[in-house]
Amino acid sequence: MRFYLPLDPQLPNDFFAQGVVVAKDVAARDRVKARIEAFLASDLPQAVARVAPLELGPPVGWPLQYRISGPDPMAVREIAWKLADAIGADKRAEKINFNWIEPSRTMRVRVDQDQARLLGVSSQQLAETLNSVVAGATITQIRDDIYLVNVVARSAADERGSLTTIRNLQIPLQNGRSAPLSQIASFEYGQELPLVWRRDRVPTLTVQADVVAGALPDTVAKALAPKIDALGATLASGYKIELGGSVEESDKSLVSVIAVAPAMLFLTLTILMIQLQSFQRLFLVVSVAPLGLIGVVAALLLSGKPLGFVAILGVLALTGMIARNSVILIDQIEREKARGLDPWNAVVEATSHRFRPILLTAAAAILGMAPIAPTVFWGPMAFAIMGGLGVATALTLLFLPALYVAWFRVKEPAAE
Repeated sequence: MRFYLPLDPQLPNDFFAQGVVVAKDVAARDRVKARIEAFLASDLPQAVARVAPLELGPPVGWPLQYRISGPDPMAVREIAWKLADAIGADKRAEKINFNWIEPSRTMRVRVDQDQARLLGVSSQQLAETLNSVVAGATITQIRDDIYLVNVVARSAADERGSLTTIRNLQIPLQNGRSAPLSQIASFEYGQELPLVWRRDRVPTLTVQADVVAGALPDTVAKALAPKIDALGATLASGYKIELGGSVEESDKSLVSVIAVAPAMLFLTLTILMIQLQSFQRLFLVVSVAPLGLIGVVAALLLSGKPLGFVAILGVLALTGMIARNSVILIDQIEREKARGLDPWNAVVEATSHRFRPILLTAAAAILGMAPIAPTVFWGPMAFAIMGGLGVATALTLLFLPALYVAWFRVKEPAAE
């Protein structure tokens, strides 16, 4: 895709490929996903592959991630194996992999500088000769439409990987003769890490995993926390394990909301205090707001939606809606009392008078959330508002008048 903001970009590598498949609808997407996963499992079992819908939030990639950092990459690898075993013990985690861990085999050419100087061969000349055989040298260019394509000459694939060919490679000398490379250099095999990711300049290896359908990364991470903490306690100084993935991104989003929460609460309470002009009435309004969580939890459980960042935004918006209905009802009670009604009848009259407006405004808000309830991204917020507002409206009309009567010790007038 040419542009998609939440896409998780990857650096170009020969061992990595990424594609986007566009389906006709959600049902077709699920069928295509199952077919691709079956193909990968049967035809490419050695490949680390993940088939997932495009993300709608911050780009994360693999939902369950643990970062291991330390000064020695080989020690970090050993810790990663142990961590992968701990994650694999939970059946809800699958497709455990690493962003780098496997070393590659290398051949090191050690040049005998004394012998090279006797023959008049420089290290640069040796490097250029080796590079022309192994990697190749550009000899010309050809034009393809508006592009220039290099023409590279090099040895055949079987010769480039043959140690015998490298040993017998003829190095031109200054006197016009040539000498085999084995006369100037020695050869040895070794291993090295072709790719090492660093975080804050420290080698960091990420253990990645997917979660089975129906499981949340946050739930799996909490279940794995005791094992991960026990493993972290055994690490040497300078090594650490950090939780990443979708859990880390969710925590970052919550931190950004919590940072402004004190200012939000202060302004809300100040405005309510100016309007109600009573700490007792303010307490009554605030006491009803948490009761909306009953409907939020019930709606999310019935719909199967997660209580994530988007749902929490819905809960914050829901708090203001509930407070508005409570303020309207209490203000109406005070107006009825100002008209001369006794407190008991003022509560009854205000509740009856405001029943229809409060119910209609709540119903309008709930119906307004219905179109976005089936969506993947906004669905949790819509269900949180719909369920919480429905229950909170009923409690505002039933619980709040009873609480007002109990708090102010309102007595029912005696029958005449």
